[in-house]
Amino acid sequence: VQLQASGGGLVQPGGSLRLSCAASGSIFSINTMGWYRQAPGKQRDLVAEITDGGGTNYADSVKGRFTISRDIAKNTVYLQMSSLKPEDTAVYFCKMIVATDARPIKYQYWGQGTQVTVSS
Repeated sequence: VQLQASGGGLVQPGGSLRLSCAASGSIFSINTMGWYRQAPGKQRDLVAEITDGGGTNYADSVKGRFTISRDIAKNTVYLQMSSLKPEDTAVYFCKMIVATDARPIKYQYWGQGTQVTVSS
């Protein structure tokens, strides 16, 4: 299973970006899909996640500004980011919990990361 993230870039404060992360390979089902971010010298933190039931969870710092969504048929998760601030600058990573067959075993996969820079 491979995760391919895209959509990062340079944006001015107050701007918007949309990140995408598509999973490919031997996928039976996907449980949780999520986005994390890591700024230089800091740990990787959860930004938002969405469960297979559609429930969502957001970091307090992004509530009301970011929206996570998914396309189950495409095995893809999105992160719509609005009202971006300089402190949102980080490398953003997607993560998925995937079952590769009908056994009750799930694996964690990470995307390669995409840089988001918020600066004027």
